[in-house]
Amino acid sequence: LLLGILGAPALGDPGPLEDVVIDRYYIPKICLREAQMGDFIRYHYNGTFKDGKKFDSSYDRGATVAGVVGVGRLITGMDRGLQGMCVNERRHLIVPPHLGYGSIGVAGLIPPDATLYFDVVMLDIWNKNDKLQITTLSKPERCNRTVENSDFVRYHYNGTLLDGTPFDSSYSKGSTYDTYVGTGWLIKGMDQGLLGMCAGEKRSIIIPPFLAYGEKGYGTVIPPQASLVFSVLLVDFHNPKDGVFLEHLEVPESCKRRAVTGDFVRYHYNGTLMDGTLFDSSYSRNQTYNTYIGKGYIIPGMDQGLQGVCMGEQRRVVIPPHLAYGENGTGDKIPGSAVLVFDVHIIDFHNPADPVEIETVFRPEGCNVTTRNRDFVRYHYNCSLLDGTRLFSSHDYEKPQEVTLGANKVIEGLNSGLLDMCAGERRVLIVPPHLGHGESGARGVPGSAVLRFEVELISMEEGVPEGYLFIWHGEPPANLYEQMDLNKDGGIPADEFSTFIKTQVAEGKGRLMPSSDPEKVIADMFQNQDRNQDGKITPDELKLKSDEDQEKIHEEL
Repeated sequence: LLLGILGAPALGDPGPLEDVVIDRYYIPKICLREAQMGDFIRYHYNGTFKDGKKFDSSYDRGATVAGVVGVGRLITGMDRGLQGMCVNERRHLIVPPHLGYGSIGVAGLIPPDATLYFDVVMLDIWNKNDKLQITTLSKPERCNRTVENSDFVRYHYNGTLLDGTPFDSSYSKGSTYDTYVGTGWLIKGMDQGLLGMCAGEKRSIIIPPFLAYGEKGYGTVIPPQASLVFSVLLVDFHNPKDGVFLEHLEVPESCKRRAVTGDFVRYHYNGTLMDGTLFDSSYSRNQTYNTYIGKGYIIPGMDQGLQGVCMGEQRRVVIPPHLAYGENGTGDKIPGSAVLVFDVHIIDFHNPADPVEIETVFRPEGCNVTTRNRDFVRYHYNCSLLDGTRLFSSHDYEKPQEVTLGANKVIEGLNSGLLDMCAGERRVLIVPPHLGHGESGARGVPGSAVLRFEVELISMEEGVPEGYLFIWHGEPPANLYEQMDLNKDGGIPADEFSTFIKTQVAEGKGRLMPSSDPEKVIADMFQNQDRNQDGKITPDELKLKSDEDQEKIHEEL
């Protein structure tokens, strides 16, 4: 076409042109807007004569040309040739003399009656009546709150000119752009374009020059009168007046108690940034986070966010940076001014002053005899954590658990919970860790865990005072040694000792310390009396424990 216009030797000279000749040799696939009369445009061009000699070029000056099209500020041919162009469109224009510089020309540059040839690329189009163009590219399903003036935002962006030329990107810096909205810290178009965004939302924001850097541009990267295109991802935002935001995800139907300042809480959590980036998780360590609340051991927002939780509750705690790690952040996973989101599952909590909590599930009628310290008891139990995690059960064994109460054979809380029970009674015991296995825990029991016991007392035997293996129901025989020496040979071997003790028990004159192995109790008694360990007890060796205790008192005096 161009060759035909210029005239090929075989076709002859077509004569002078009546109007500008336009060759749209590159048209972009997407053309959102065409230059209209009165629009402000920016473009590059090369200007030549028919013989190819260059008379002017915006490229040589290193600056685009900017102006209003169709209002007589350009030569008529250029005014006509630029109208209808899209951004990034390229045209060849042939401007006849009467639509260029006519019979006068431009002294020293363009001779009279010169036909002008222009190669033009359109870079920008805008109008003083333009408004901000906002396109939502993606948006989270959940959006509880949107950006308002005075909010502090953290966002990533790619910035380009309207023709796609990049001029800046937060991604290349490896950090978000952080600033307040609506306080004049941003260009007007960005201040407006961020309003109403959700955390995690992506937008395309096209900003006309008068809402951007205007006639001056910015440095060497943004020319004067340039429209700007920002692709924005809002990472998070908050307001300096924000408090902790709570979302109750799951609350147990039964909540007898809520955590307060001074309670020790065990909980699991996932910690994420507002865009969902995981920065920490107790689950990954397979261990709860354990701490006191309301005492400054954790960030202020979590101290507040855990107040009032129930055991087993799941809640979301959204913490603004001034109640978290502030402007500096922490480590390499929590950036400065980051809003933190914790999804928390409360396993249990207690207070160091808590006693054992006892709930009687069943108590037989006519319960006159109850357990005391030193009694020997048999009981069944199921032990679990408060979240239902099963730990131990006596039902896994052939017979019930056996223990002498008050002998430091079971944890203090369980011992307390077994006192004052009747045979056949069933209870639920809640044992705080300071009456359980403490901060260190035990095999299969996490540190600082609150334990739940379901106990049923099967049987009980009256015990003996601490330090005694056998007690008399009345006064012991005056001639104890003679009665114990069954064959009257002046020595009491183990078999005579055992026969005598068993006879006293059988006749109801005394009782052994309750035990699952009475023979061992009797053997321990014999060993205590056989002081020289020669296998028999002599008259000098045999002493009642009450007499031994009295001797010790005299020695101390």
